Amino acid sequence: MTALDAAQQNKHQSRLNWGTRTIFLINGLGMSAWAPLVPFARDRLQLSGASLGALLLCLGIGSLTAMPVTGTLVARFGCRRVMCFSTLLVLMMMPLLATADSHVVMAAALMLFGAGLGMLDVAMNYQAVQVEQAADKPMMSGFHGFFSLGGILGAGTVSLLLSQSFTPLAATLVVMAVMLLLLLWRLPVLMNERLHQPDQPWLVIPRGWVAFLGLLCFILFLAEGAVLDWGALLLLQNPEMSPAWAGLGYAVFSVAMTLGRFSGDKIIQRFGRYPVMLTGALTAAAGMSLAVWLPWPEIALLAFLLVGFGLSNTVPMLFNAAGNQQDMPANLAISAMTTLGYAGILSGPALIGFISQWI
Repeated sequence: MTALDAAQQNKHQSRLNWGTRTIFLINGLGMSAWAPLVPFARDRLQLSGASLGALLLCLGIGSLTAMPVTGTLVARFGCRRVMCFSTLLVLMMMPLLATADSHVVMAAALMLFGAGLGMLDVAMNYQAVQVEQAADKPMMSGFHGFFSLGGILGAGTVSLLLSQSFTPLAATLVVMAVMLLLLLWRLPVLMNERLHQPDQPWLVIPRGWVAFLGLLCFILFLAEGAVLDWGALLLLQNPEMSPAWAGLGYAVFSVAMTLGRFSGDKIIQRFGRYPVMLTGALTAAAGMSLAVWLPWPEIALLAFLLVGFGLSNTVPMLFNAAGNQQDMPANLAISAMTTLGYAGILSGPALIGFISQWI
């Protein structure tokens, strides 16, 4: 290989790297932009707590319906087409989430919004595995770091605009414009190779190593869902904690996870995947134990910090393992594992609530 060929290959790899990072950022922006709109949807539709919970479940149903078949879609149409379609589906649903005044319309919009996010999640992780293999160095944690960064920026931007008297639709349109521009900017450099395996089934049951990875993913996403849905209630057990600050726990968790992911690739490259995985799991377990046994606000915030750092690189490493195992095609393995992970984040908080009634 000549110096010119090497330079061109490095340039192509760099464009692939940044294209993948951008897709993860777009997914984080879209997913998190919905969170600040939830109170407005509740008031607009005059929903009770139970009705709101049932409506929010539509998003998860949409994701869990679309994820299992996305691996086969990637094989037949290529990553670029699937990521483009799913992002456009998310963008089309976002104005409805900000304006729908019908229960049926909102439920349908949430299901399609969830389906788009779920498809994008599977396709972008498959792309990330391929890009990481081509680069021959750890990159997955950094990709997931951009998803976490998008989550902070999306929710923060919409919340800030709403506080400045923007309507929900106007605030949503700002985030949509950013997402669309990012997609158009990076779409040409995304991978689009088809796998030329038209006989792949639409639905598969994870087997072998993939089943074990899926179980781990379920547990780790369950832990993340526990922090999201139960963290504020844990802090409010202290009578001195103001409800206005109850969301601080998840904010600390999110920032710790983002910072951990951006530093994760270098740490993995230095110490190896298994030591980092074990250390992360033990750190997260220690944080969970602190939160349960010493639920004072200061200790709880430290616990959320530990859980965020501990979980930050474990899920990206699971996707890396799913993409490199030999028991199943990588696209189907990632599809199955993502589905199990989302099942954990959706069912976990309810499962914890049920268990708490017996403790």
